[in-house]
Amino acid sequence: MPRGDLFPDIAPFETGFLPLSDGHVMYWEQVGNPMGEPVLFLHGGPGAGAGAVHRRFFDPAHWRLIIFDQRGAGRSRPLGELTANTTPHLVADIEVLRHFLGIPKWLLFGGSWGSTLALAYAQAHPNRVVGCVLRGVFLGRDAEVDWFLYGLKRVFPDAWAHFAEHIPTPERGDLLAAYLKRLTDPEPSVHLPAARAWSAFEGSCSTLLPSPDTVASFAQDRTALGLARIEAHYFAHKLFLREGGLLAGMAAVAHIPAEIIQGRYDMVCPAETAFDLSAAWPRARLTVVPDAGHSALEPGIRTALVAAVERFRRR
Repeated sequence: MPRGDLFPDIAPFETGFLPLSDGHVMYWEQVGNPMGEPVLFLHGGPGAGAGAVHRRFFDPAHWRLIIFDQRGAGRSRPLGELTANTTPHLVADIEVLRHFLGIPKWLLFGGSWGSTLALAYAQAHPNRVVGCVLRGVFLGRDAEVDWFLYGLKRVFPDAWAHFAEHIPTPERGDLLAAYLKRLTDPEPSVHLPAARAWSAFEGSCSTLLPSPDTVASFAQDRTALGLARIEAHYFAHKLFLREGGLLAGMAAVAHIPAEIIQGRYDMVCPAETAFDLSAAWPRARLTVVPDAGHSALEPGIRTALVAAVERFRRR
């Protein structure tokens, strides 16, 4: 897939591992201009981890980009660890990283679960956030989780069939519980096939047109285990969000400007959620990309995200 609308590949100017609570260790990196305007990249999942391509949404001459892998995800350790892995823990980890790097305020950039975490952090620490760029919005509501587990069958019956068929017929009435049991089994012969099936399902539904490369990247063992195990864990606990969910806390961020980028045909996080968030956020600008699904790397989404970041630069 050509990605000429993104900035060129660039290596970090600093990387490290930061000890957290309960035995977790966070991988982090800084990219771009060490004296630039800080922006924090929040990856999806939960549990997906960040990659080199995510550096390319930001002009390295202007931005001081901070990327980290959340607890249990990507290069953070231990991979797939669920102990003390909740949304409040992740919000606290972001503050640990901010203090460690000496950053007073930053722009938040997150898609899918990254948009959820960005909102949770901004509501907890609004005085530390200068703005938000959110993509493929996910608010963690019961209907959104149910759509992922069962509703996607209406659009992707073939992918859903592979997802469901990994589970014996008597257990398919509660796919989440059945998958979580297998994903948390200590035996790799049990948890790895379940992780591959879960992650391949998500990858299959993430693009407007079929993308074998996307499915293959999702199904790689290390990516699949972090994504599937942590995602199922969070889904089973209602994303560890407070009663009333994120929409109940919008008063705290009403003054913060936001750019919301949404694919019209996003099947993983349908557009209704982005519209709901936009309606509750006076300073949010919603851009609907007419020919895109969920993935940040689809052409229209890439272009819209870079443009949204550049609008913040001009502010």
